[in-house]
Amino acid sequence: MNAPNPHSPTTRIAFIGAGNMASAIAQGLHQQGGFALSVADPHAPARQRWQADFSATQLSSADDASPPRDTQAANEFDALILAVKPQQFAQAAQDWAASLTPNTLVISVMAGIPIAKISAALGGHAAVVRTMPNTPARIGQGITALFATPECSPAQTALAQTVLASVGQTVWLDAESQIDAVTAVSGSGPAYVFYIAQAMQDAGVALGLPPATARQLTLATLQGSAALAADCGEDLHALREQVTSKGGTTAAALAVFKAAHLDESVHAALRAAHGRAQELASQS
Repeated sequence: MNAPNPHSPTTRIAFIGAGNMASAIAQGLHQQGGFALSVADPHAPARQRWQADFSATQLSSADDASPPRDTQAANEFDALILAVKPQQFAQAAQDWAASLTPNTLVISVMAGIPIAKISAALGGHAAVVRTMPNTPARIGQGITALFATPECSPAQTALAQTVLASVGQTVWLDAESQIDAVTAVSGSGPAYVFYIAQAMQDAGVALGLPPATARQLTLATLQGSAALAADCGEDLHALREQVTSKGGTTAAALAVFKAAHLDESVHAALRAAHGRAQELASQS
């Protein structure tokens, strides 16, 4: 997370969009150091906040997200990060396609838009890395899956790795199609965890615990269990068995989960998320 930036101190990163994920990445890069950040966003307060918080240069003027027309800064970026909402991409691509050079790396953190459509909208630009981060990136605890086009140089893939590693772990994919599965597992995954956590907390309250105590117990249990599994490297089934004494309290609870076919519900839920990700990609 805090390793020295292997790139030039003048590595220039432009963000198109200043939303939550873009802000998380900008914060990670700003803390790491060695990057000159710029931002284009239609909302002046967002740009001004970036200027104050991340020393970012504002690329937009007034309430306009278009590239500056009186400076060459727009075509001097090492990487341009597309962080707009999918429905805003077509306009953003139209505004910024002419600002790219063959050496500009395009990194997409947009959901649902495949590389072929990104490249075509940007005039055939070839050096593209598509990513799927998740919301724990806001506290530097995210995980991001990345896929790079063959046209990306080793230096460009290294730059993409550095950018996304600033907000957590990274995994590289062998095929772009795997991003839909990543979306189902980790992209949407935080919502599943929050759903289960809410159910555990509410059940604890129903059993007589104060709400604050039920929340603390729930969150600490989830956090500690995940940390234990990551640290020891043991199979998840084996870890579950270590907690489950025959005829004990855990066994009683797991029997209810099994009777309710919880594992089948989880599989069905992820298949639904995966299918919806494919639908959105085809519609974009």
